[in-house]
Amino acid sequence: MPGENLSRDEARERAALIGVDGYEVSLDLRSAVGEDDTGGPRTFRSVTTVRFRCNEPGASSFADLIAPSVTSVSLNGRDLDPGEVFDGSRITLEDLAADNELVVDAQCAYSRTGEGLHRFVDPEDGEVYLYTQYEPADSRRVFAGFEQPDLKAPYRFEVRAPEGWTVWSNGAGEKTDGVWRFAETKPISTYITCVVAGPYHYVTDSYSRTYPDGTTLRIPLGALCRKGLAPHFDAEDVFLVTKQGLDFFHDHFDYPYPFGKYDQAFVPEYNLGAMENPGLVTFREEFIFRGKVTQASYEGRANVVLHEMAHMWFGDLVTMEWWDDLWLKESFADFMGEFSLVGATRFKNGWVTFANRRKAWAYRADQLPSTHPITADIRDLQDAKLNFDGITYAKGASVLKQLVAYVGEDAFLEGARRYFKRHAYGNTRLGDLLSVLEETSGRDMSGWSRSWLQTAGVNSLTPQVLLGADGRVEELAVVQEAAESHPELRPHRVAVGLYRVTDAGTLERYARTETDIDGARTVVAELAGADAPDLVLVNDDDLTYCKIRFDETSLATLHEHLVSLTDPLARALCWSALWNMTRDALLPARQFVDLVLRFAGRESGIGVLQMLHAWAESALTHYAADDWRETGGRLLAEGARRELYAAEPGSEHQLAWARFFARTATAEADFDLLRDLLAGTVTVEGLDLDQELRWVFLEPLTAHGVVDEKALAEELSRDDTASGKRHQVRCLAARPSKAVKAQAWAQVVESDELSNAMVEATIAGFGQGSQRELLAPYADKYFAAIERVWAERSIQIGMHVVQGLFPSLQQSQETLDATDAWLEAHREAAPALRRLVLEARDDLARALRGQAYDATAG
Repeated sequence: MPGENLSRDEARERAALIGVDGYEVSLDLRSAVGEDDTGGPRTFRSVTTVRFRCNEPGASSFADLIAPSVTSVSLNGRDLDPGEVFDGSRITLEDLAADNELVVDAQCAYSRTGEGLHRFVDPEDGEVYLYTQYEPADSRRVFAGFEQPDLKAPYRFEVRAPEGWTVWSNGAGEKTDGVWRFAETKPISTYITCVVAGPYHYVTDSYSRTYPDGTTLRIPLGALCRKGLAPHFDAEDVFLVTKQGLDFFHDHFDYPYPFGKYDQAFVPEYNLGAMENPGLVTFREEFIFRGKVTQASYEGRANVVLHEMAHMWFGDLVTMEWWDDLWLKESFADFMGEFSLVGATRFKNGWVTFANRRKAWAYRADQLPSTHPITADIRDLQDAKLNFDGITYAKGASVLKQLVAYVGEDAFLEGARRYFKRHAYGNTRLGDLLSVLEETSGRDMSGWSRSWLQTAGVNSLTPQVLLGADGRVEELAVVQEAAESHPELRPHRVAVGLYRVTDAGTLERYARTETDIDGARTVVAELAGADAPDLVLVNDDDLTYCKIRFDETSLATLHEHLVSLTDPLARALCWSALWNMTRDALLPARQFVDLVLRFAGRESGIGVLQMLHAWAESALTHYAADDWRETGGRLLAEGARRELYAAEPGSEHQLAWARFFARTATAEADFDLLRDLLAGTVTVEGLDLDQELRWVFLEPLTAHGVVDEKALAEELSRDDTASGKRHQVRCLAARPSKAVKAQAWAQVVESDELSNAMVEATIAGFGQGSQRELLAPYADKYFAAIERVWAERSIQIGMHVVQGLFPSLQQSQETLDATDAWLEAHREAAPALRRLVLEARDDLARALRGQAYDATAG
């Protein structure tokens, strides 16, 4: 649509011209319920009044709005013809005065894609639930405005809703004369305004903090979810983490939470993990656990709660000027989420999870052809949408951890405090943060910034050990390497640990030093004369962002004693390093699978164990040679079954192995056990087969043709809920039938009838690793369809289709050639679309290299 993809240059030009004084937004949502026989999209009325200044009276600009129709537009009391000034995404504003008032009365569309105002009908009871999601630029689907982060303003919302509903927004609200009216917000960006409405289940609590001068800060707390999830909602744990986080950030930031109340809404069919709307944070409702989950799930939820809370300061109070500096909010929130998780909650091993899980996301993203500096070059909104990635989040957080080691924790936090006070309710760029860090640390930040924030790529660090005649370390050096495409060798503050196998059989650290790595080779003089190590762990304690490599002796030690490493962080780092070696075709996939089979059963960290399960599946699916994949699958299933029975009854490890066994089941005996467990004719001591686990067991049975559509219908009758329906849709698409695959393809690619959640579920079921031949015809169809899909569908659905349906299971040179041919023939395609295809192409090429290397180990 013309003008829908706002460019950075346009945004800068508009910001230089106008300043916004305030918004009044009135929404009528009563159309959300009842029959809709209009034949077009279901709509609601949106009336927006915007007051703004213009620095050049007489100049022209535009406001943003994406809506099916506009009833009226008034500028400074002058009625404008909507047909002339509104093109579907922009409202042209000519002959502006010094002070202006724009009033837009529009019919906006409810969303089924999670963008704008999403409407969800609960199949369990027919109730309708609404919520908004805007980042980076979807508030324009709900009200007219200036959709860019640096045009902040205060907002007043009023909402008319169906009888019996409750409505929430950023500010505190009350209902009078049938209308919900909300307190004016502080100046905030368009993309973090929010409305949630419906018959939600709502729980309240409060937070208070008394200061030395006797004043008390009180923050009303609320948590809400669909009524159908209320029996599963452990709001008390959400409130516990919330209060711990507020204490932590108040202690460290010295700036009171500035946005009044603090509601947290768990909403259906959500595209993200969560969104930091001030006063009304939204989360995906999957964080409400319907069945038994491991502590890793509770830790993950707590981390997200704290990540979003950190945004109240990094992102909401102080906001980046444009999406180039997205890291100023996301990297900091990712780092502060872990920092506060470890410092304030029961999850003291948060940095272990970060090293094992979050950084794996960053390492993958940083080796793709689309890798970019943490401070990225964001040309437009489509670029911005795709840059919510592992680099902006996890690499950025890793680099901030390196920064804390570089400047010191006290200087870092004092810099943050000055940053908040200096730029409260304003917008910033990279230099604004660096300047306060230079003040507090006394260090020149320009070199650090250039190396870490303004260049792309990941370095690898490998130890070199030279032993003397006395058997002691004569010289220990660290070699730093970089990819040819991104040759920057960075300064690293690292810890180097020396480990040896003890008489008791454990692998223990006996020497450690911190040092600065700079250049291609750095001698670590402090470790000269140490006893000969069995393992050298570069980046011990995970201070920097790098790929760890091993010398031959260390690698041999890990093959025999990996699980004997007593330090959980060191063990997680070694697992992560071995996985990176597998992806880089330096360790055969079958050897990684063997390590998992031999050692994962003794892995105490549940988060690490679940990550190992995911990596082992990926190793088998993508990096194992064709002629070994069947053998590897059988070995994984046998190992998972063995560990299932060996695990402590009722433990979270038992649950993790049960889920892994279901995902790896390949033989008739495996399917028989799953079927018997579902029927209750066989039990495993301590294993509670709740509804979520039943669906986990059903998917492989469906994918291998062991159970049919009738069995899935019967299961849905046991679980006739929104969650159950998503599970059923995924399982239906997993059936091994040409007709099923054709139907699933048509529903996702040729139709826009499915909601975002159902598109996700259908795609997840469609691509089964056991159905490579069945899926082969869809490779050509994929390349024929994606440009049309990208043009016709919303960017969120386009991303689901382009990423989820890429023929990644057709692992051959032919598929690689077909991808290259599409890229060559579509040089003028949307850059964001080309980026997604390039990323998928890189993953496929990496898989082929891994398979070729694995074949040499046979």
